[in-house]
Amino acid sequence: MTGRRVVVVPGSSFGPYAPLLKFTADAAEARGAQLNVIEWTPDDSIKLGSAARAEFVLAQVEPVLAAAAAHTDSVLVTGKSLGTHTASPVADHGWPAIWHTPLLTDPEVRTALARTTAPFLLIGGTRDHWWDGELARRLTPHVLEVEDADHGMYVPGPLSNSAAVLGQVATKVEAFLDTIDW
Repeated sequence: MTGRRVVVVPGSSFGPYAPLLKFTADAAEARGAQLNVIEWTPDDSIKLGSAARAEFVLAQVEPVLAAAAAHTDSVLVTGKSLGTHTASPVADHGWPAIWHTPLLTDPEVRTALARTTAPFLLIGGTRDHWWDGELARRLTPHVLEVEDADHGMYVPGPLSNSAAVLGQVATKVEAFLDTIDW
């Protein structure tokens, strides 16, 4: 077993190459990680109910997690929104994670995060109805909460304001990766 791996788990509307996940993957790659990128097949998750969404995610993610584990003990998982349904198997493996706009109002996601022993970073905005800043800070000391950011981490005003948020996210991700053992 050699090297680091990062598993990239997208949300339902943003694919694995959208800026939040792409910058996270780039930061991990710059630190020597190989990427395992998931793309939903088919991408009809938006039409599913909550329980069915979790099943949809796990059916596609668990084989990728198993493959990553077969290559190395050094795995990090990053996911956005829908991808946070992966939190339970990640907790089972004891792997660190970076969760963008996690579904903190979903009981299964909350429970999985609460039992996680490895370090994890939560990133969200105060205008995101899935985000709960108080809960995030109780779950982990590694939190980036952006005032007025929505579920896509967009903030009001010129697009340059949202681009600046992306810079904040990238900076926080790099600092997190440099402080954890993975």
